[in-house]
Amino acid sequence: MTEASAAQTPDGALPKTYDPAGTEARWQAAWEEAGAFHPDPNAPGEPFSVVIPPPNVTGSLHMGHGFETALIDTIVRFQRLRGRNVLCLPGTDHASIAVQSILEKQIKAEGGSKDDLGRDAFLERAWAWKEGSGGTIVGQLRRLGYSVDWSRERFTLDPGLNRAVVEAFVRLHEQGLIYRGEYLVNWCPASGSAVSDLEVEMKELDGHLWHFRYPLSGGATSDGTDHLVVATTRPETMLGDTGVAVHPGDPRYSALVGRTLTLPLVGRQIPIVADEHVDPDFGTGCVKVTPAHDPNDFAIGARHGLPLITVMAKDGTMNAASGRFAGLDRFEARAAVVAAMEAEGCLVKVEPHRHSVPFSDRGKVPVEPLLSTQWFVTAEPLAARCREALDRGEPRFVPQRWEKVYRDWLTDIRDWCISRQLWWGHRIPAWFVVSETGGVISEATPYVVARDAEEARAKAEAQFGDTSRAAGRQLQLEQDPDVLDTWFSSGLWPFSTLGWPDETSADLAAWYPTSVLVTGFDIIFFWVARMTMLAGAFLQEDGVPVGGRSSWMPFADVMIHGLVRDENNRKMSKSAGNGIDPLPLIERYGADALRFALVREVAGAGQDIRLDYDRASGSSATVEAARNFANKLWNASRFALMNLDGETPASLGEPDPASLTLADRWILSRLARVNGETAQRYGSYALGEAAKGLYEFAWNEVCDWTIELLKRRLNPRPAAEGHPISPESLADQRVARQVLAKVLDELLVLLHPLMPHLSEELWHGLTGAPEATFLALQLWPAVEEAALDAPLEAQFAELIEAIRVVRNLRAVAGLKPSQAAPVVFVTGRPELANVLRQASGDITALTRAASVEVRENKASSAADAGCSAPLSSRCLAAVSGELQVLLPIEGLVDLDALRGRLEKDIAKAEKEIKGLSGRLANPNFAGKAPPEVVAECQANLAEAEAQAALARARLEGLG
Repeated sequence: MTEASAAQTPDGALPKTYDPAGTEARWQAAWEEAGAFHPDPNAPGEPFSVVIPPPNVTGSLHMGHGFETALIDTIVRFQRLRGRNVLCLPGTDHASIAVQSILEKQIKAEGGSKDDLGRDAFLERAWAWKEGSGGTIVGQLRRLGYSVDWSRERFTLDPGLNRAVVEAFVRLHEQGLIYRGEYLVNWCPASGSAVSDLEVEMKELDGHLWHFRYPLSGGATSDGTDHLVVATTRPETMLGDTGVAVHPGDPRYSALVGRTLTLPLVGRQIPIVADEHVDPDFGTGCVKVTPAHDPNDFAIGARHGLPLITVMAKDGTMNAASGRFAGLDRFEARAAVVAAMEAEGCLVKVEPHRHSVPFSDRGKVPVEPLLSTQWFVTAEPLAARCREALDRGEPRFVPQRWEKVYRDWLTDIRDWCISRQLWWGHRIPAWFVVSETGGVISEATPYVVARDAEEARAKAEAQFGDTSRAAGRQLQLEQDPDVLDTWFSSGLWPFSTLGWPDETSADLAAWYPTSVLVTGFDIIFFWVARMTMLAGAFLQEDGVPVGGRSSWMPFADVMIHGLVRDENNRKMSKSAGNGIDPLPLIERYGADALRFALVREVAGAGQDIRLDYDRASGSSATVEAARNFANKLWNASRFALMNLDGETPASLGEPDPASLTLADRWILSRLARVNGETAQRYGSYALGEAAKGLYEFAWNEVCDWTIELLKRRLNPRPAAEGHPISPESLADQRVARQVLAKVLDELLVLLHPLMPHLSEELWHGLTGAPEATFLALQLWPAVEEAALDAPLEAQFAELIEAIRVVRNLRAVAGLKPSQAAPVVFVTGRPELANVLRQASGDITALTRAASVEVRENKASSAADAGCSAPLSSRCLAAVSGELQVLLPIEGLVDLDALRGRLEKDIAKAEKEIKGLSGRLANPNFAGKAPPEVVAECQANLAEAEAQAALARARLEGLG
């Protein structure tokens, strides 16, 4: 017995109850210790690879991680079972802003600052924090049973990835796609760094719209106009206004274009310009232009040659250019400017105004558009290459609707600001030749871009050595203190993790391009597009993939998943405080239950899912249902082990087709069909449909029907007490064991991608596999085409429904479970009659039938369901499709009591019919109630009428 199989009892059976915590921990350890998911790039099998979206090293597991992990692991486990050479590569992101924020808060609490520590000491502390606290989420991901190769785990700041980042920067610079310049950027005063457009979160806030009067210079016009009125939500920025814009087609202001206004509080003369950007129907049709503090104004200013005046410092306070407001915080200055404008008679009015305000996603404060010298990537040439690839169908989006979102972003793209004013991150590989500008970095300081300091000095020597020596200066270099945007290193993730820029890397040769990217729709811009753009820069030459690959695109498919919403169908967020921690649910129900519950909730690729959750008790009906499913499978496997007499699927072998019963042929046909359907669903990312299909098959057809049908054959009895069991019964017992073992064996393989720990445990119990053999590494069973029998499946479904009807009639009659009663079936279809006759033994066992009679005589409606003919005894009757089911009960039950119950049922139904009919007849209800409420009322009425008719027919059948 293996250590991993230790949950089995000494006699080989499974314990009575399933222990998910112990089972999951054992198999996670066993897989990892055996290197089960550590692939060899030279191994046989078609390569299949996934690099997981790297969670932030600062993070801890949330439900979104749990959902994404369940989806990815389902995909890769299936592909492994298909015989692919699968690599699933894990890692974490260094999260520049988040880590630096954590450390700066810690240092501040100790009474210091990062500047007090200095860069080297700060980074030493950052690495110590990463080693001590940064691995939390990795341990939590392990709890989910992620079948990744942990030996290949990467970190976006590790030496190999740093080499890739430096190489990427140098090559892009050599291609003329990276430049340095002063442009308007989103500035986060809290983190003291530029942030990209994609790191800005728009929040709807209640604010104000202030209307200011700007006087016309040189006096009023002939029609008496002596001022223009502009409106703003940021009064403090007016101190940097360098113009007012109107629409060129607006007749109200056409005569004023070219004249100037006097900027209140400052006295600066600013021109009135005509620009198409202005909406003449919004407000007064006049827009104040502050080129240094608004991206739209920046564009207007560039078109009209307006000066850029920055009135705010990078810490969010007003600078010297703001005059008397210098030193004030930007929000203090807002109030002060409004008060000053009012005092000068320039405040026209103030209106409440709800508007979108850009917040730094990390700093959690409003960003400030500021002029700043930064490093940028020229995005359009990279985006154009990606658009061309998309025209060829690369990559393929699932669902396809997200392709448009991706294309639109690539079509309307701005240059990418990649520098951040931080210390934790990939330091920009640029060295300023400060000896050329007096030992300090300025706008005029020349620089070189290089892979390391030695190469930088050689380049600087070649460019500036002679002039420096001639001027008596010693060549002095200083590396740019800024770091790269985290998304720059993440954009290289699909190939840097595989060994790029080393083109001889075996991993890169085997597994690039990767097979599928699984990610959320919210980072299509942040990450998906960045990866495709950078791959196009480095993995192709003149449109031809380097290395003889089939494609330079980093992934063939992009599977976009939705969000996990809370019990009220709201988006989970920290600000709303409605997140659901997956770890307590794992501890309560098991990782497999959580995984299965999340995937089963998916109604279609890309759709959001809702997770039921009771915050008071910490329970989830959704996950509990999945845990109940696990228990169902556990109990079915226990039953099998107790009835296989120590044999395994291998020792039992395949059953002889000639010896199979009707029920055997039905379940083997269903098994073959479900196998094919499940493989198709897994392979096309229809994972929710796969989970639902397997749930229905395993719970209903295997556990509820097949096992029940096999029970009497697995435990045959002698014809008479004291006599041996007949050879025919023993032979049939073996066939029943073969069928049961085969169905369970194959079912566990089909379920493995969704519930890996449970299926591994049960499979080992069923097969007796040795320690070094894992279900996770077996091959997906071939579909047995010969077993497929669609007509039989349809007929057997009718048989199952007939049995349900008989059981329901027994319940209506009030028969005790031990009471046997005759059953009569009447049908006009010979093939159905034949199935019922073949299954008479099963019907007898499952319905406690005293006898089973099948008559071929058309009975097509409830009106025919009486017992006057062909039976003379009192009976209950029902119709299922083209089958009439009769249950003679005379002499078995108290008929008067039964009549009384049926009369009560009729009275109850008639009362409900009267109430619902009256409600629907009321014009105030029918005409004014919501359509869904009216539809529900109509459905309830139809159900009540059907129940009344059924009860009357049954009452009539009693005579």
